[in-house]
Amino acid sequence: MAHFVTAGELLDGHTVLDIECLDRVYLNAYVPILQSSGQVVAFMTQHLGKPIPSPALMEHIGTRFRRAVESYAFSNGIPWVRFGKGDRKIDVMQPHIAAQAATGRSGVAAVGVSQEFQRVWSAYQRDTKAAAPQYTFAKADRRVTCYYFYLWDEEFGPAFIKVCAYFPYPAKIWVNGHEWAKRQAAMAGIGFTELSNGFASCQDPAALQEICDRLQPGTIEVFAQRWLHRIPMPLGSRDRDAGYWWECSMRQVEVSRTVVFDEPHRARCFFEALIADNLDLGRPENVEIVFGRRVRCDTPGTFRTAIDRPVIDPDDKGVVVNIFYKHSRVKQYLKEGRAMRIETVVNCPRDLACNARLPNLDELQDKARAINRGNRDHQQEPPRLDHRTAARPLHPRPDDLRPAPTPPRRPHPPDRAHQPVRPHPGRDQVRRLLHQAPQQAAPPAHGRRPATGTPRTPPGPERHQPARR
Repeated sequence: MAHFVTAGELLDGHTVLDIECLDRVYLNAYVPILQSSGQVVAFMTQHLGKPIPSPALMEHIGTRFRRAVESYAFSNGIPWVRFGKGDRKIDVMQPHIAAQAATGRSGVAAVGVSQEFQRVWSAYQRDTKAAAPQYTFAKADRRVTCYYFYLWDEEFGPAFIKVCAYFPYPAKIWVNGHEWAKRQAAMAGIGFTELSNGFASCQDPAALQEICDRLQPGTIEVFAQRWLHRIPMPLGSRDRDAGYWWECSMRQVEVSRTVVFDEPHRARCFFEALIADNLDLGRPENVEIVFGRRVRCDTPGTFRTAIDRPVIDPDDKGVVVNIFYKHSRVKQYLKEGRAMRIETVVNCPRDLACNARLPNLDELQDKARAINRGNRDHQQEPPRLDHRTAARPLHPRPDDLRPAPTPPRRPHPPDRAHQPVRPHPGRDQVRRLLHQAPQQAAPPAHGRRPATGTPRTPPGPERHQPARR
């Protein structure tokens, strides 16, 4: 009996590097005790000592913060960039980041200014007969000023922090795990070849994997708090001592697995064959296996497999296969024509039964890595694929990575253990009555002219006929 080489066997025999690492991490930074209207009133009256909680206090703090940012950029010679409509911010800031990286010192490469919609507190004056004005505070989407502090850090490389200039001053923090791993490997003396947002080769893959496993939530928390204390912020040290300071939660986390082929010219053939044989991975029954989560009839989201070719993609301009589950997805694509990248993009940690606070990053990363492995295992194990995919194995020769043509198969014999239920004897008569064709009119009798116009349908036997007078 001939042995057909599966996709997993080909992948294991033609790879030189297999690395799992955190990729892009996008965090929310917020002040926990400024998230309700009562907390806002307590901040203004108890902490600031003002008799009336007024929106004028918000404007005062925001104006002071805007002046501090302008003074910080001017006094330190930091470029000031205003983003236009449709500008891709990373492309605009890339020359400034490269200039800061050339110095070899951590610092702010540039400050960007943009007008964006943010969820902030708005004040509404209440219609009362009291002498002093009274206000009601509610959150609303408002177009406000946001400042982007693009950084270059000695440990994390390029990053940015976005701070909103309106109360309660929400912030966003973006870092890249691969950039952190590259700098840690260089400091450890491990030789490697860079790949766009990844690794192409390494002298010691096991040591590199240990470095990637060391990226913990505490490391990211130290980075975030160090820069939040270094750049100008709306709240100062007195506010921080009173508990009014920013904490981090996970907004979007990408956990990747990069498989580098030994011969890049075969990578595209293998990837195209893998896509062609696994177009049904987005079905609910397959998503259950890949994500390890139960899919019910009331599970939100659209389960599908989408094949896209992004117009703007910083990694690759090729084909990207997306498998969706609730708010998250798994994307798979060919990177620089030599490596296959599998990424689990978690847009809501609740999708994987994890809390959003940053200390839960370890649990989320373990589950995302299991999803990446499950995606690969689901593609390479024929018993777990459906009958159409399993019936199309690869060629038995390891040198040929193209899928073999579908072999001819005989029809499956009927299962005697599960015979169909016998139909009711009167079902055929009902079916003929419901699907009968229009009948032709009977020929007219001898000596009688045929009736003209639409013939009247005689009443049914069950219809009540009124008596004639």
